[in-house]
Amino acid sequence: MALITRISRLFRADVNAVLDRIEEPELLLKQAVREMQEALDLDVQRRRSITMELQRIGTLQAETDARLARTADELDLCFANGNETLARVLLRRRLESEAFARFLERKREELQAASSDLARRIDENQGRLDSMRQKAAVFVAREDSSGTDGAWTESAFARQFVVSDDDVELALLRERQQRVTS
Repeated sequence: MALITRISRLFRADVNAVLDRIEEPELLLKQAVREMQEALDLDVQRRRSITMELQRIGTLQAETDARLARTADELDLCFANGNETLARVLLRRRLESEAFARFLERKREELQAASSDLARRIDENQGRLDSMRQKAAVFVAREDSSGTDGAWTESAFARQFVVSDDDVELALLRERQQRVTS
């Protein structure tokens, strides 16, 4: 049974390789560049959402700090008037606010780490994408030049090495001058 499974895998791999060669390599390359761009766009979108979340956390931290300051003032007032029942309620509120402030700080640190990782990955992927686009442009240009009729004919090849009459005259004068001086 294992032998049949291996043979079927090999057969599928060969069929996929044949299909890859049949398909246009230019289209596959364009698809790969498109997928890289989509992945990069998704990372940029994630970074924007993290930035917005960081702003929201900053707002919540400011509100929590203001609540803690108000609670401290209210606690001073309760202890000055000897109202311990209300002081207990305010202490509970302060402890809850402090726990929430610690949670917000941890969340902010996690998001900042994720944002810096995403920024690094975006920079790396942007460089890779630019490199891939350059390679794709070279590949497409090479495919276009090799696909045109007559680009590599003997006459086109020979025209690269045509020497003008003026070049022959200059070469003759140089040769005469060298022979006279030697």
